[in-house]
Amino acid sequence: MIRPLLAATALALLPSLAPVPATAQPAAACSHRGALDDAFCDENRDLVADTPTDPARLRNPSTLVFAYTPVEDPALYASQFRPLLDYLTTCTGKRTVYFQVTSNAAQVEAMRSGRLHIAGFSTGPTAFAVNLAGAVPFAIKGNEQAFEAYRVVVVTRANSDIRTLTDLRGRRVAHTSATSNSGNLAPRALFPALGVTPDTDYRVLYSGGHDRSVMGVNAGDFDAAPVASDVYHRMVGRGQVQGANMREVWQSDPFPTSSFALAHDLQPELAARIRQCFYDFRFPAAMSRDLGGNDRFWPATYLREWAPVRVVADAAGAPYTRAAFDIESRRELEAEARRLATPPATPRPQ
Repeated sequence: MIRPLLAATALALLPSLAPVPATAQPAAACSHRGALDDAFCDENRDLVADTPTDPARLRNPSTLVFAYTPVEDPALYASQFRPLLDYLTTCTGKRTVYFQVTSNAAQVEAMRSGRLHIAGFSTGPTAFAVNLAGAVPFAIKGNEQAFEAYRVVVVTRANSDIRTLTDLRGRRVAHTSATSNSGNLAPRALFPALGVTPDTDYRVLYSGGHDRSVMGVNAGDFDAAPVASDVYHRMVGRGQVQGANMREVWQSDPFPTSSFALAHDLQPELAARIRQCFYDFRFPAAMSRDLGGNDRFWPATYLREWAPVRVVADAAGAPYTRAAFDIESRRELEAEARRLATPPATPRPQ
C-alpha cells in the first residue's frame, strides 16, 4: 500500500510554474525578451535574464540555497557537495545550505519561485531554467586542462544481441526524462538520421533518471538506454554496476555537462562574489574522485557553451517554453509515480 500511496501523492504534487514573486516582476518597458518568459528581459541579447535595474527588485539573502541536478540519488550529492557549501559559507560570509530536489521540474520551479539562489542544472534542463526561471549559467566543472564534456552513450547488457543502434528496433528503451538532453532530446534529434526513430522504431519508457536507466538495463527491465557518459562511468567506477556486465553500442559527439547558475536578481556584488568563490575553489580529493576527476569550475556562458544543446532542441522540435515545461513536468511525475508503485527489480542472472 505504501508505494501506490506515494505514487498518488507524487501526481497530486505536480509542479506548475507558480506566479513570479513581486521582486521578480518585469520592468514596465522591455524592448527584447527573446525566448525568455515575460517575467524577464534580455536587453543585451545574451539569451539570459538581465539583472534588474531597480534596486528594490534585487535580493541579498542572509542564507544562500544551493541544489544540484537529480541525475543520480539526490542524497548522494548532498554529501559530495558539502565541501563546496562549507567553502561558500566562508567565502561569501553567508550560510549556504543544500536543497534536495527529486526532479528537474522541481529544481526549475524552486529557482523561479525565489527559493533557490545557486544551482547545478543538468544539460537539457539548463535551458528551461534560463527561459522560465531567470537562471544565469556561469560555470561548468572541469580539470586543469578544460571544462568537462560528456557524450550520449547507448548502453545494453553484455549478453544482449543489441550491437548497433538499428538493433534497437522493436525493443524497450529507457529514456531518462523528457527534459534531458542526453537522455531524451539528443536521441530524438540524432537517431533518425542513423536509422532508428524513438517511439516509432522502439518503445520509449521514461525511467526518471540516468542512474535508473542504467540500473534498469542491468536488471533486465529495459533492453537498452541512452544516458550521459559521465554518469554511467561514475556508476561503473563506484561499483553500482559491473562494467563487464554492460556494453556501450554507440556514442555521440560531446556536450557540456551540468551548468552552475545564479538567480538573475541577486545583488550584483553578491553575484560577483559567488562567481569568484566558485572559480577559486579547488575540490578536495574525495570530491574530485566522486565527480569524475574534476577539481575546479571553469567560466562558461549560456550563449556560447549551450549553443549545441539549443541546436539539438530545435532539431528535436522541443522548444524550451512554459507549455513544453508543463507537459514534461507531468511526464516526469508520472514516471516517478510508476517507479514508486513498482516493487524493486531483482537483477536477472548473467
